[in-house]
Amino acid sequence: MRSLIRLTTALSALPMTMASLALFALMVLTFADVIMRSVFNAPIEAATELIRIGIALIVFSALPVLSGREGHIAADLLDRPFENWGLQRWRDGLVTLGCGVMLWFPAGRVVDLAYRALSYGDVTEYLEIPTFYIGMFIAVMTYLTAVVLILRGLLRLFAPQLLDPAT
Repeated sequence: MRSLIRLTTALSALPMTMASLALFALMVLTFADVIMRSVFNAPIEAATELIRIGIALIVFSALPVLSGREGHIAADLLDRPFENWGLQRWRDGLVTLGCGVMLWFPAGRVVDLAYRALSYGDVTEYLEIPTFYIGMFIAVMTYLTAVVLILRGLLRLFAPQLLDPAT
């Protein structure tokens, strides 16, 4: 089991690399657009749609990795009672499991919307990129996030020692 966890940790570098490259491309695009707009009075027309696609790449590439690493923002409003009763593991496991199960529905809706975009032949305004590809990428990464959360929740509930980095 530990080797599987090490493998998934190594594989998590791929989506994070993709998110990093998309972020770098967005920085270069924004810089170039500002220079073109300010100096030459000729903005990059497709910048808006490229930024939207880039943000989708960044967010949905990083989502499964951050979910697997428990890198989300958390409010500690109810930590004290759960610590007093020794139920933190059960709270964390059930919340993570519930989040994974609840994420399955929006992923399915995004698949439906992506196929609708495919059937309508929807494309972006300037570059005419089929929006189906963007929608399917979002759906696949959302499904992957749901699976990661479900597995992490089950591990937290039934095998918490596997998630402890000290062992």
